[in-house]
Amino acid sequence: MSSGHLYDTIGTTYTLTRRTDPRIARQIWAALGEARTVLNVGAGTGSYEPPALEVTAVEPSAVMRAQRPAGAAPCVEGSAEDLPFEDRSFDAAMAFATIDHWGDPIAGLREMRRVARRVVVFTCDARAADLFWLNRDYLPEFAGLWADRPSLSELAGAIGARIEPVLVPWDCADGFYHAFWRRPEAYLDAQVRGGMSIWARVGPEAERRVVDTLRDDLASGRWADRNRDLSGLDAAELGLRLLIA
Repeated sequence: MSSGHLYDTIGTTYTLTRRTDPRIARQIWAALGEARTVLNVGAGTGSYEPPALEVTAVEPSAVMRAQRPAGAAPCVEGSAEDLPFEDRSFDAAMAFATIDHWGDPIAGLREMRRVARRVVVFTCDARAADLFWLNRDYLPEFAGLWADRPSLSELAGAIGARIEPVLVPWDCADGFYHAFWRRPEAYLDAQVRGGMSIWARVGPEAERRVVDTLRDDLASGRWADRNRDLSGLDAAELGLRLLIA
């Protein structure tokens, strides 16, 4: 399923749980360097768009474009693999939690490199999937989603990017998949899960299994026993990364 079609299906309530976390935003915006003009690729509803800069957004999903708030950056229909802009049109191009939905992520990164002098991409390292208890103990299907996808090092190599880790705050304001690592009860909430594309990708049977097993483990104390080391952490290393070129 293409990114546009996926979010046309699951994205109707996206703005309820997906918001800009200021700590992650600071790291992304710092990576943009001295850029004045920024292209946001796979822009969704506008999270992480730097308010002080001149932003242009690209988003394939009509459902997502319709949820962009009044006053948001102008947004055009388009895909990462075929950006409708001339070479070096922007100081920087950014993409947040979208590259794993692109049909050809290498092509998309090269397009970003073509239209911008700097590229900043938020993604995850699939090889580090087991750093997150939800993958390790409940959703082994997670790693399989990347089985035929380019590795993080291949993505970085395609545009000569360096890789920078992104820690997830325990009270992360953005409800992406990894955000509730210290608040496991959140994964039992259907509205919270509705803002995470992972469940549409693994399917309802896997989702029901995860929810039922996690609910049981929370009630019995098994989850707490297995994850005692998380209770005192303010931020966690869960394999999330920035590619910066």
